[in-house]
Amino acid sequence: MMPPVELYNSSFATLWYHPDKKIVHHQIHKFIYGEEFHRMLLTGTEAIQKNHAHKWLSNDRSNAVLRKEDIEWGMVNWLPQTVQAGWKYWAIVQPEKMIAQMNMESLVEEYAKVGIVAHFFTDEALAMQWLESQ
Repeated sequence: MMPPVELYNSSFATLWYHPDKKIVHHQIHKFIYGEEFHRMLLTGTEAIQKNHAHKWLSNDRSNAVLRKEDIEWGMVNWLPQTVQAGWKYWAIVQPEKMIAQMNMESLVEEYAKVGIVAHFFTDEALAMQWLESQ
């Protein structure tokens, strides 16, 4: 088994690529927004494109509610290019805060409209297992 390759690391988030599983994987460490958030997501998009990957694991347990501007940026800029790059499956480790969970649920509904198959988990290992089985 190949170890994951770290593609992005800051005090806000870490992003890896799992070459043997073709999975992009991020973990939020604390509230992330703006340029930092955009850079982390776009690094994942590049990994999907370069490696012909289709799967993304988001460990958002420590994330707060996304800012309205970041949600809009995601819908208009990030989502279309990431789907075009080949993204299809999304496993999400739910944020702990209820309001943040509701936020993610509405994003999943929107992303489903462009073909993203998403599932929520409370455990990262189970999220990874589900992604591997896709």
